[in-house]
Amino acid sequence: MTTLTPEQVELFLRDGYLVLGDVLSDEDLERLRGDFAGWVEESRQHDAAYGLTFDGRPRFDIEPGHSAERPALRRVASPTEISAAYLDVMRDSPAVDATAELIGPNLEFNHSKVNSKQPGAATEVRFHQDICFEAHTNDSMLAVLYFLDDVTLENGPLEVVPGSHRGPLYDHWQDGVFTGIVAPEVEVRAGTEAVPCTGPAGTACLMHGRLLHGSAPNLSDRPRTLFISAYRAEDCYPLETSHVPSEHEGELVRGERTNRVRCSDMELAFSEVPTGASFFEQQAQATPGMM
Repeated sequence: MTTLTPEQVELFLRDGYLVLGDVLSDEDLERLRGDFAGWVEESRQHDAAYGLTFDGRPRFDIEPGHSAERPALRRVASPTEISAAYLDVMRDSPAVDATAELIGPNLEFNHSKVNSKQPGAATEVRFHQDICFEAHTNDSMLAVLYFLDDVTLENGPLEVVPGSHRGPLYDHWQDGVFTGIVAPEVEVRAGTEAVPCTGPAGTACLMHGRLLHGSAPNLSDRPRTLFISAYRAEDCYPLETSHVPSEHEGELVRGERTNRVRCSDMELAFSEVPTGASFFEQQAQATPGMM
């Protein structure tokens, strides 16, 4: 049984992203939000990144200015390792079925994280392409961004550049430093061409791994939290260490194993695995004055 219409598949192939409504049930939302609320409450007890992930880096990343009175938990790495709710959604939702239709049918889990912008949060995500953080043998890679809150124009929505997945892979290094941001002239152009992805809680945006995207700070009085679950075709093999390693990486979530590898004709620079809690610290290294 197919999840997507031919028109939806064509939209994804053309634009590199697809927004699907009502992907999460009320029960899913309640469980995911409940666990995240618990992590936010726990973060009040910390004044720096904390917890441990698979590779020993902090699991929970807090924004500068975080305090017990105004908690600003902005990243949870590999939530599927510490939450049955996140693991269940990673393995089974209509968005996973749709992903298998778009880049499958044989589909592996790649990594997951929660990105959150609390009201008034200054954190922004500068324009980048995910595949440039994780070189693979081909580009059959897709991230599902589940909206745990209503996403509006004011609370820092995902902004994507339609069709950019069919364009070049851009350098994400600056003066010998891996900043995880495209060059200034590319970022300026992306800012003029980008469109926001908004929708009520329970929506999901499926995004190709080559798509240029970013997001602005949250200027509203409401949070904007996303659960991001990334997948790859079963014949798409990683060429470098994952930036968000997980004990579930490589788990087959749809289809079957073929024991084959597929290689695409593409060229990109290897990234640099962050030593801190998240790539936000890498992007903060960008030259002052970059847009």
